[in-house]
Amino acid sequence: MFKTAVTDTYGTRLPVIAGGLMWLADADYVVACARVGIVSFITAATFPDPDDLRSQIRKARDLCDGLPFGVNVSMLPKLLPGEKTADVFRLIADEGVKFVETSGRNPEEYMPVLKGACIHVMHKVPAVRYAVKAQSVGVDMVAIVGVECGGHPGMDMIGTIVNAAMAERDLTIPFVIGGGIGTGSQLVAALAMGASGVIMGTRLLVAEEVATHEKFKKRLVEATERDTELTMSSVRNTTRTLRNETTDAVLKLEREKHDVTIADMMHLVSGKIGREAYRTGDWSKGLLSAGHALAFTDAIEPMSAIIDRIADEAEAALQRLASVTVR
Repeated sequence: MFKTAVTDTYGTRLPVIAGGLMWLADADYVVACARVGIVSFITAATFPDPDDLRSQIRKARDLCDGLPFGVNVSMLPKLLPGEKTADVFRLIADEGVKFVETSGRNPEEYMPVLKGACIHVMHKVPAVRYAVKAQSVGVDMVAIVGVECGGHPGMDMIGTIVNAAMAERDLTIPFVIGGGIGTGSQLVAALAMGASGVIMGTRLLVAEEVATHEKFKKRLVEATERDTELTMSSVRNTTRTLRNETTDAVLKLEREKHDVTIADMMHLVSGKIGREAYRTGDWSKGLLSAGHALAFTDAIEPMSAIIDRIADEAEAALQRLASVTVR
């Protein structure tokens, strides 16, 4: 149906990228994505022990049987101490991984290692101005996520559709667009605006293959696009997550404590709390990344059903375009 820089680079059926999901993007997840014709990334920060990460990469390689997958490396110090980042990239190169998704800060210092290993680098950013910088240091592709995204939308608060138009104007390398993306019509719209594909996270959280408790997935099915909250802007680490007791508590702390710090919040926002929520299904606690694509998480179903539906929606969108085009 489509031929873009995404499908050409990764060899996928659709120009859809499933972004790395903290605590959830393991070997089984990337295999599920690969088998339905999209590409995803194991999150290195989920496996801080090098032997565990290596094991996940090898498991994914064996089960993918030639289908594409990559590794996400978040260079945020709170997830992966800077002195270990180079070691992670070397491990990835040693294992013959072909694709990397980077995020968190400028990857320039690691580009020699990655390029020396012939690794394709997609760098994820929350605004076009950072994408322009990433382009200048030699990344192969950028993923730009708008304020609608779950996780970290940055501080600029620029919407997805505006990011897409700016990226088409300002970039020469391929780019993909994310933030609130969950339908095939949005995929077609992104392509029409110059993107080579889209990146999704929230939409795929209700896939049966995602390793979270069913109670958590049921909450996502019940939720709407209005059930997210932005927190942690006071410490310049804005995060969009599912609204719950933790988001209420963090917002209260931000309102009431002068010069609040990340240390003041850690008892509420520690990633370990979120990881436990995924395990138990108690979604009332923890910062659980979720974006406006909650509008589309309407059923718990196999990954194949989700992606097939997106493909069908894209085909319908293309037909609508044909019906309103005068030649």
